[in-house]
Amino acid sequence: MRHGKYPFIVGFLAAPVALYVTFVIAPYLQAFYLAMTNWRGVSANPKFIGLDNFQRLLQDDVFWKAVRHHGLLLLALPLVTIAIALFFAFLLNVGGGSRGGVMTGVWGSKFYRFVFFFPQVLAIVIIGVIFQRVYAPDDSGLLNGFLKIFGIDPILFMANGRIALWAIVAVLVWQSVGFYVVLFSAGMASIPKDIYEAATLDGAGRGAMFFRVTMPLLWDTLQVAWVYLGIAAFDAFAIVQVLSVDQGGPDGATTVLGMEIYRNAFSYSQFGYASAMGVALFFLTITFAALTLRVSRRETIEL
Repeated sequence: MRHGKYPFIVGFLAAPVALYVTFVIAPYLQAFYLAMTNWRGVSANPKFIGLDNFQRLLQDDVFWKAVRHHGLLLLALPLVTIAIALFFAFLLNVGGGSRGGVMTGVWGSKFYRFVFFFPQVLAIVIIGVIFQRVYAPDDSGLLNGFLKIFGIDPILFMANGRIALWAIVAVLVWQSVGFYVVLFSAGMASIPKDIYEAATLDGAGRGAMFFRVTMPLLWDTLQVAWVYLGIAAFDAFAIVQVLSVDQGGPDGATTVLGMEIYRNAFSYSQFGYASAMGVALFFLTITFAALTLRVSRRETIEL
């Protein structure tokens, strides 16, 4: 039995590994090659130009504007989403206090979990269409219709370059919070209730219980959430494509790298340059994930 173990493992893994190499690794390698060519999507033998596309990237103001937008998304999206999700998860799991010696969530917590998670079942394109009506520039829009009650003139949310990207961030947060409420709720459910009960007996309030009990014991989950949300910040193409003015406008105020890759490939037929942007996006994402895991690493607390 022991001698047949390794052939069994190899045979079991052969098909998934082959599929992964074919549909994941091979396209990555092809993208790296195309990034060093001037391919325009037509020629079967594109000209090899080395690192010229990457040198062009370094001098491309639109590329750097998109990178700056990703930097803002990397700060705002994880911070706001995690803060809101942690708050709601805490309320849904232990916010109701001790009842009969058992820590419980607020009244109706099961219903609230469903409400918070609902945006996750909607496709991102549908969410974009919904928020087109929310952000509509006249009083037919949800927000401007509400502001009209107070006599406030309509706000051009997506046509104002100073607030358009923040409007995009708000949509991404709204779409993401529900998943992380569920994720953090699962993490809190794994924390022994007697720890909360002991903290209550010691006179700890809800604030102290949150910061001194919940946060340290939930650190690994927070670390994973930060990485996932950072990757989501690099992958904001769909919502920008649907919701923004003129695909990343106005005047590039909401453009992201995914948008510029799409534009260069399918509008300008510069597939080689678009591939170079894709390679840059790949390394930015990998670097962010590695740095986040390194900086946020800490000793695991044993329960």
